[in-house]
Amino acid sequence: MQSQAIRQAFLDFFRSKGHDIVASAPIVVQHDPTLLFTNAGMNPFKDIFLGNREAVEKRVADTQKCLRVSGKHNDLEEVGVDTYHHTMFEMLGNWSFGDYFKTEAIDWAWELLTSVYGIDPDRIYVTVFEGDQTDKLAPDDEAAQLWAKHLPPNRILRFGKKDNFWEMGDTGPCGPCSELHVDMRNEADRQAIAGATLVNNDHPQVIEIWNLVFIQFNRMADGSLQDLPARHVDTGMGFERLSMVLQNVQSTYDTDVFAPLLRKLEHISGHQYAADPRTDIAMRVIVDHIRAVSFTIADGQLPGNTGAGYVIRRILRRAVRYGYSYLGLDEPFFHKLVPVLAAQLKDAFPELAQQQDLVGRVIQEEEISFLRTLSEGLKRLDHLGKQLAEAGTGTLDGVTAFELYDTFGFPLDLTRLVAAEKGLQVDEAGFEREMAAQKARSRSAAESETSDWIRLQPSDRMQFVGYDQLAAESRLVMYRQVEHKKKVSYQLVLDRTPFYAESGGQIGDQGTLNFGKETLSVLDTRKENDLIIHLVEKLPAQPDASVLAAVDRERRSLTAANHSATHLLHAALKEVLGNHVAQKGSYVGPDRLRFDFSHFSKLSGDELARVEQIVNARIRADIALDERREVPMDEAVAMGATALFGEKYGDRVRVITFDPEFSRELCGGTHVRATGNIGAFKLVAESAVAAGIRRIEAITGPAVEAWMDERLTLLASLGDLLKTPDLVKGVQKLQDENASLRKLAGEGAQVQLTKLRDSLRASAVERDGVQWIEGVVEVADAEALKTLSYELRQDHARTAIVLGAELDGKALLSIMLSDALVQDQGWNAAQSIREAARSIQGGGGGQPFYATAGGKKPEGLEAAVKAAISHLRETKATASK
Repeated sequence: MQSQAIRQAFLDFFRSKGHDIVASAPIVVQHDPTLLFTNAGMNPFKDIFLGNREAVEKRVADTQKCLRVSGKHNDLEEVGVDTYHHTMFEMLGNWSFGDYFKTEAIDWAWELLTSVYGIDPDRIYVTVFEGDQTDKLAPDDEAAQLWAKHLPPNRILRFGKKDNFWEMGDTGPCGPCSELHVDMRNEADRQAIAGATLVNNDHPQVIEIWNLVFIQFNRMADGSLQDLPARHVDTGMGFERLSMVLQNVQSTYDTDVFAPLLRKLEHISGHQYAADPRTDIAMRVIVDHIRAVSFTIADGQLPGNTGAGYVIRRILRRAVRYGYSYLGLDEPFFHKLVPVLAAQLKDAFPELAQQQDLVGRVIQEEEISFLRTLSEGLKRLDHLGKQLAEAGTGTLDGVTAFELYDTFGFPLDLTRLVAAEKGLQVDEAGFEREMAAQKARSRSAAESETSDWIRLQPSDRMQFVGYDQLAAESRLVMYRQVEHKKKVSYQLVLDRTPFYAESGGQIGDQGTLNFGKETLSVLDTRKENDLIIHLVEKLPAQPDASVLAAVDRERRSLTAANHSATHLLHAALKEVLGNHVAQKGSYVGPDRLRFDFSHFSKLSGDELARVEQIVNARIRADIALDERREVPMDEAVAMGATALFGEKYGDRVRVITFDPEFSRELCGGTHVRATGNIGAFKLVAESAVAAGIRRIEAITGPAVEAWMDERLTLLASLGDLLKTPDLVKGVQKLQDENASLRKLAGEGAQVQLTKLRDSLRASAVERDGVQWIEGVVEVADAEALKTLSYELRQDHARTAIVLGAELDGKALLSIMLSDALVQDQGWNAAQSIREAARSIQGGGGGQPFYATAGGKKPEGLEAAVKAAISHLRETKATASK
């Protein structure tokens, strides 16, 4: 059975059991501080399990994109080494939200696997929870009895918390689970060793394919367990592993899920898969990682230096490094796999095919950058190897190994590999100490402790009323304390609130909460899953009192104007640049707006002017807002509403329209009642964010007035300074005068440089057949020092020139050597200057014949010159022995 049919059979089966089939949520998690990525199928439904919102449908099935590369659920280091772990994978799941429980979940799992997929029942083992005394949890005898209808006792196995009590993280929904394992070994092996002994023992052919989780508890911050308001079923079946079983192959990489990618990689690299264990691992890593990187970028997360972006950059670089080290791929190659993946999954996940060009360009740009860094790191390793050989030591210290990791992206295994090729060992213990110290610093910087929610009253639903009113009577439902860097604050949840929580690029509202006579300032409003959280500095004295929640009206009004302006901007960009333009991020606040979008080149002045003109024309037209709430998703799409990649949408959505022929988008943000309320629109910056991603920054309304006033005042001041109303003519006159002065100054500087050159020639001293020119000199800039050195180098076949200069309060040092000294004597200006730069508290480098260094201690220049000469002469002495 082909993978596409396997996926469809799962969805069709649960549709027949009354389940609503829902689309996968984005792989990048929003509004959940405990997660960077969706790492399990249950993540999008977390708030239903916690009772924070009601399920629209009680039975749901889906295939969810998941990523496991950080935190508690982290499979990264196993990927490629074994044949069944993955970073990005599909999780087939069926869900019950307070509806059916263990009986149906177990019976349907058995029916699907044996009757629909035709898996031999004799090859299936199941596990159940054996109980835990620490948590005072009884064994799951109910699940064992239900499995006994289908399996003999010797294939129903009991395991502890590690294997059969599922928890999403340190806190949150959890419960006992039953895992289904399949024994894929041949008959002889099965007869020789019982499959029961291999379950949960990392055997590559006795693998878990499905986990049925019975969610009934909530793990609290103090480690205790509380019963959830209702019991739920959460199942997750690994699509790739299921395909391996049904296609009767020994590895997930041998299925048609990965076969097209491996064939493409064979063509690119010239290596055959399954020919060499070393190259096989590299190829598995690469075809796994392209899925993780591509889907994450398609869902809106670009590679970066922090958070989720850093994780994606690390995965991307890991794949490129494997290609470089094991497949000989020293040119960008990774992006060439994107079209294959997009075509393969265009039906299941069309978002990748729709953004194929963008994803490919972002990956290619990252590859080019990393390959450059990789090359520099290898040169650094080569130099270190020579230094260690000269010093007579065979070990690269841990601090340097960590520097290679931190600066050049060299993981320890790459440093170990390259070092071994040079006959060196690596101080791995020292590396681990440096890594641990960095992690400790990161934990300290992000140190935060959040208490459990304290619920004051029951509430079925927390209601947002901020589209229609900016003040509302409410009640405090629950609160919790947060301590960050020893500063305590509180998060409050109300049953009704007009406060908009940060979402979709729009910042959260500020305002006040009035508990009787006590007023608390709301510093920010955020969303956590489906909770609207108000941040305050203290708790109310009477938390059970009625609350008047009031939003800062002016701040909301300015923010709404900027948000509506982003919609007009988006539409204008499509009109000017084309329909390929898609939003890739935004910031909407009271002060300004920022809009990131897909486009492959810098916008010209004419294009920017046209965009601005279109937006302002729409503002002057005073187009009324057409807001429609609770629109069925299918109907919204049929209306032509633009949906944003990476956003999570429900079955019903909110549609914002400013002229159905111009701008219609799915949006949960706040907006003006008519475009005229925006006032005016002004582009203030356009720049690149990443390959294929541009950024526009703009202002509206009062900010445009302030911007215009500031520039008019500036122009008036310039007119006064130039003493002419014609600023263009006045500036042209200044430029002409400046050019004349620069010409005169250049002629003077050349005269000075000639005198200095003649003086240094006269001071040259010959020692041991080398002409030495040295000193601390006065020059106009670094280029003059370089020119001086090159001219003096021509005078003698064996010349060493060491010069220092103070420029703008900083020290500059240079060494210039004749080719004969480099080739015959083995002198190296770059090595010598690094030693000498210590005297000026700086560093530098360059080529063997010419190198420079900068430092912050100009008073050390004399000593630096002497140190450089001394190091060069020592090199000569060593070479002569």
